[in-house]
Amino acid sequence: MRLGQFLAGFTVFSALLAGAGLYYLQVYAFYEEVTPSGDDVQLVSFVTGAPEPILFDDFQAIDADSSPIRYRACFTTEMSHSLLSETYEPYEKAEPRNAPEWFDCFDAEAIGAELEAGTALTFLSHKNIAYGVDRVVAITETGRGYVWHELNDCGAKAYDGSPTGEACPPRPETEGNN
Repeated sequence: MRLGQFLAGFTVFSALLAGAGLYYLQVYAFYEEVTPSGDDVQLVSFVTGAPEPILFDDFQAIDADSSPIRYRACFTTEMSHSLLSETYEPYEKAEPRNAPEWFDCFDAEAIGAELEAGTALTFLSHKNIAYGVDRVVAITETGRGYVWHELNDCGAKAYDGSPTGEACPPRPETEGNN
């Protein structure tokens, strides 16, 4: 009977330890703070079709090498919605992704509510920053800005196993698949 209790206790303890380890790995372990470089916030210009830096302050960002969609950033800008929408490409149907709770400047639910209310606009920052992934920037009427990565149509098809078709660029070869 004591052996059974020991094994049951050991199993519960191991499960709790494994759960805590998995939680730590998902929420903390892989993220690193991004050191600002001066051109961290860029939007694609209507004129050039290329990303151009915009004016910003108070930049904070996190990223992880474990996934191309883990990038999140927050900033402020003095640029008005009218100037931004006349100068830069909009991004349709953007949905902010949740950030770890400890990165408290980025609240996906609040950003989504601002997008729905029309008090925030989304813009394309970089098309295919990684294969099938676009960088998106949302800016509120008050000048708060947010950046995240969004799967584009090619990425959504590639990652769910659907044929990507001719409209998508060829997927880059990964090391070891020669």
